Amino acid sequence: MAKSSAGLLYRCGECGWRTTKWSGRCGECQAWGTVEETTIPGPGRSRLAAATVGAATAPAHPALPIGEVDASAASARPTGLDELDRVLGGGLVPGAVVLLAGEPGVGKSTLLLEAGALASEAGPVLYVTGEESAAQVKLRAERVGAIGKNLFLAAETELSAVLAHVAAVKPHLLIIDSVQTITADGVDGTPGGVTQIREVTAALMAVAKQQALSTVLVGHVTKDGSIAGPRALEHLVDVVLHFDGDRHGQLRMVRALKNRYGPTDEIGCFDLGEYGLIGLPDPSGLFISQQREPVPGTCVTVTLEGRRPLVAEVQTLVAGSGLDIPRRVTSGLDASRVGMVLAVLQRRANLKIGKQDVYAATVGGVRLTEPSVDLAVALALASAIANLSVPGGLVAIGEVGLAGEVRRVSGVQRRLAEAERMGFRRAIVPTGSGGLPHSTGPRAIGLASTGPRGMRLASTGPASTGPGDEQPTAIDVREVETIGQAIALALGG
Repeated sequence: MAKSSAGLLYRCGECGWRTTKWSGRCGECQAWGTVEETTIPGPGRSRLAAATVGAATAPAHPALPIGEVDASAASARPTGLDELDRVLGGGLVPGAVVLLAGEPGVGKSTLLLEAGALASEAGPVLYVTGEESAAQVKLRAERVGAIGKNLFLAAETELSAVLAHVAAVKPHLLIIDSVQTITADGVDGTPGGVTQIREVTAALMAVAKQQALSTVLVGHVTKDGSIAGPRALEHLVDVVLHFDGDRHGQLRMVRALKNRYGPTDEIGCFDLGEYGLIGLPDPSGLFISQQREPVPGTCVTVTLEGRRPLVAEVQTLVAGSGLDIPRRVTSGLDASRVGMVLAVLQRRANLKIGKQDVYAATVGGVRLTEPSVDLAVALALASAIANLSVPGGLVAIGEVGLAGEVRRVSGVQRRLAEAERMGFRRAIVPTGSGGLPHSTGPRAIGLASTGPRGMRLASTGPASTGPGDEQPTAIDVREVETIGQAIALALGG
């Protein structure tokens, strides 16, 4: 420990926390075994970002009253991928730095390659790869049809070479794949380390702000799904996007975890195929099975991914078990919530599960973690136990409490409007759901004329029978207070 007073300190490899004494656990992020010995930077060493931009002795532009500031230069420019623009809030803002993170092989490089090719129609785009050769990237670009005349490609891992390419090409969009592979001369640490990532990101941000250059950085994720590198990296950038999806499925989703220029409650859906990523403006049909006749153990619900309602199906199977401890297997659902729903069904609805294996899954690889899925899970389990089918054309929306009550959830009108658009004509919702008339018993609501915020909603239901028939299609909404009432309505007993 005496070395710590002779120019050495200890730094966490995850978050960058520093201390003068070694510790087995980081005092900031509480990670074990990440504190390593490092040298104290000399007092004369200047930051790389400051050296890149240059020290300014006077402000380049005087301060102005906020009403006189010209905001036209900060308007978003569409990338050409509608689903990506939806998440970004309209497109990329000049000077914005975006961090796109995701697991290996999920399709980050393919997404940005397609976005770069489309954006190159409006101006030069520079794509810098540090993980592949230029020939490998070109082969993938040819396969997905991402060849653009103004799309420039460079395989570099040195920051100085990247900045030289930026000065030569003068792009309006810079893509770095990935930031963990770029190194800076004169900075301690290994490629991908805390010090290197922080300094490289700071330098790229300084260039982006100085030249109004939209920049997208690809980031890796750790085993637990968090973004690799120092936590300060997420605070430095303007936008943090997460690209995820089931590796064995085709659905990919982009979510905004941070966005200084737009909302963070939007998602973008893509279909990953042999020829690249295809935007899915209406992905609800992917999460419903195509069986014509209802099957015991299935129920449909409507979940909200951000502000987008998605119709999804829950499937369950209850079978006799030959094990001392029955199996409880889930796929695409929260295992703890499924276990809670099982306990409520046994205690509050008097359903006998006993020593039986329980399997619960979603259709299409979608992951449903919202509490509003509880009621659909409960009805699917009750249907499987009783071997009775939930009627076709019915959706169930609601959270199930430990007392057996069905609790209200947000966005019921928006969910019902999506259910009606997809052809469903019956719904079970909690009593007193917002936006619905306050009365007891069943009621029919014409959602084609009473949609969210008073907007008229298009419906894909049966067409009008005559020129003078303007009766809107309606969905029969039944409100319930307890899980027992919901089971009685859905299964008729």
